[in-house]
Amino acid sequence: MKDISRRVRAELGDITEYSVDAIVNAANRTLLGGGGVDGAIHRAAGPGLRQERAGLGGCATGEAKVTGGHGLKARYVIHTVGPVWAGGTKGEPELLASCYRECMRIAKDHGLKSVAFPSVSTGVYGYPVELAAPVAVNTVLDALAKDGAPDSVVFVCFDPGTLAAYRRLLDEYDAME
Repeated sequence: MKDISRRVRAELGDITEYSVDAIVNAANRTLLGGGGVDGAIHRAAGPGLRQERAGLGGCATGEAKVTGGHGLKARYVIHTVGPVWAGGTKGEPELLASCYRECMRIAKDHGLKSVAFPSVSTGVYGYPVELAAPVAVNTVLDALAKDGAPDSVVFVCFDPGTLAAYRRLLDEYDAME
């Protein structure tokens, strides 16, 4: 696991500025735009993204769909719909894990070498970062161990508290022998 965890990092930043094969969008089920990460990606990508997404017919919670990057530095945008936090009693951990698995599957299927993830569901959807980060990190590391792709994954965190949660987990993996 140690070699795999070295391919994963966490950074403080603006996901719309990343030059990677794909950035992941924490979208809503309509795929027609919203606030937070979704709104920032729409603004940065331009109207072509909204036009392309309109043809996708929405997306269920826990699933993911891919579009071009349009005006972004990334070639693709993988849109995933995370769960709204309801206290953990509505299958939120499995739905969140499914988001990350589906994004990693799309990355592998498209031969992508680098992917940038936001912290899915931890904004307006209210998923506590300290519970969401382990799901995200474990799911991504498991996918890398199983499939070997992509070569590089970065969790792009919007604030220092989120960054600290992700870095703490990644440091734990790095410390394992």
